[in-house]
Amino acid sequence: MAGKLYRRNRSTYRQMNFRHAAVVYIIAFFSLSGLLNGQPGHSISVRVDGAPQSTVRLAYHVGNQQYVRDSLVTDSGGSCTFRGAERLPSGVYMIVLPGNTFFEFLLGDDQHIDISCDAKNPGGTLLFRGSDENQRFLEYQKKWKVLQEEAVSLSAGLRDSSLSKEETALRKDKLAAQEKKMKQYLLQTAETNSGTLLGAIARSIIPPEPYVPIVPAGTYNRDSVSRLLSYIHYKDHFFDNVDLSQPGLIRSPILGGRLEQFFRQVVIQMPDSIIREADRLLRKSAVNDDVFQYVAVWIMNRYASSEIMGHDAVVVHLADKVYLAGKAPWATKEYLAELEKRVSRLRSSLIGQKAPELLMNSFAGHYVSLYDVEAEYTIVYFWEPDCGHCKVATPLLRDYYNDNRDKGIEVFAVCTHHEREKWEKYIVDNGLNWINGWDPERLSRFDHFYNVDSTPLIYILDRQKKIIAKRLAAEDVSSFIEAYRKYAGK
Repeated sequence: MAGKLYRRNRSTYRQMNFRHAAVVYIIAFFSLSGLLNGQPGHSISVRVDGAPQSTVRLAYHVGNQQYVRDSLVTDSGGSCTFRGAERLPSGVYMIVLPGNTFFEFLLGDDQHIDISCDAKNPGGTLLFRGSDENQRFLEYQKKWKVLQEEAVSLSAGLRDSSLSKEETALRKDKLAAQEKKMKQYLLQTAETNSGTLLGAIARSIIPPEPYVPIVPAGTYNRDSVSRLLSYIHYKDHFFDNVDLSQPGLIRSPILGGRLEQFFRQVVIQMPDSIIREADRLLRKSAVNDDVFQYVAVWIMNRYASSEIMGHDAVVVHLADKVYLAGKAPWATKEYLAELEKRVSRLRSSLIGQKAPELLMNSFAGHYVSLYDVEAEYTIVYFWEPDCGHCKVATPLLRDYYNDNRDKGIEVFAVCTHHEREKWEKYIVDNGLNWINGWDPERLSRFDHFYNVDSTPLIYILDRQKKIIAKRLAAEDVSSFIEAYRKYAGK
């Protein structure tokens, strides 16, 4: 399960798109203190030989995005100075040159730096004065690039199908030796630069140690058990080499990249699994307030915008655990008030919860109750006669219902429109023979309890009225119920 060191190949000097952002917004959003020891303020002098009267930009990373903090025009000698009374938050910064090429450097304790390079060959001529860490960072980048290129070459050689078994084995050994060499270099760099951002960056690239579990002979499905144990170990140790006490990793590709990889590729995309890992990571990141904030905001943003069914449970959990528990000092009162309203609407309609009761009048002229419906699966359908998407979804659901109403399927449809004549006409014209609920005054508060903010909206309940699916497209109802029946063994 361990990652390959040479897969992290990334050229230091490359073309990138930079986002222009209001600095006040970015700093306020992440609430990065930037309280560092040393001289007050920052002064970054840049001389680019061969680039007179040229625009040079100071930029930085936040996760996988890059933002421009400031822009200056060089003088006739190619020089300019980025300065300010405040110290900048630590991280990996960039000087972006004409043509959108750039080089990276570190800002930590050293914030009064002189940098020089030649416009035609910035990487080969780059020189730092006033920052020993950046000189070491430059040497590290050059060495690491060479090691990566060697590993990529060795890896590519293994794809030659004409190789003999002996030659293949020999090349594998060479690649393994190269990976060991790379790991040793990273460890040496991390130890030599312990306590600095450079040391944290070098260590963070080292993947978790490979783990070969001992599975007793005779164990049923032994290979599967071994793979499962290896996966659990990899997941549990994924962040071992990431120094979560180092806020400089926020303004670098490191922390955001690790979070993206972990929650996209490693964690099983089930709410319970996500919540468990989110809690564990938040506990680990609590060693630094800025890192804790970044991790909490990153996870909340990811799952608040997720379109995967059931991920809203993660939002509710994080709201309860962090934001509404008074552990998010960065959040405004307005944001917290809006979040509390949103969570209140989500809370009662989470997958696994018993669906809220729906008691209302009906097209049949008498009151109907959702809890009185006896069916293996109940489809709760919120719709409107004039809704364009409903005009596509309603016939599809009607046809499915007509074909399966004798197979344990019932539909409890709630019209969210207030014009009774339109509702009745549509029911008659389209032959909607399911349960047609009518609650124009919303006395049942269906809009709140089912978080009805748009139509069409479909929930699927099991026999006990537990929510097993939500926000499905009408065309996916049949395949979901069929798959769920197989999953439930029915």
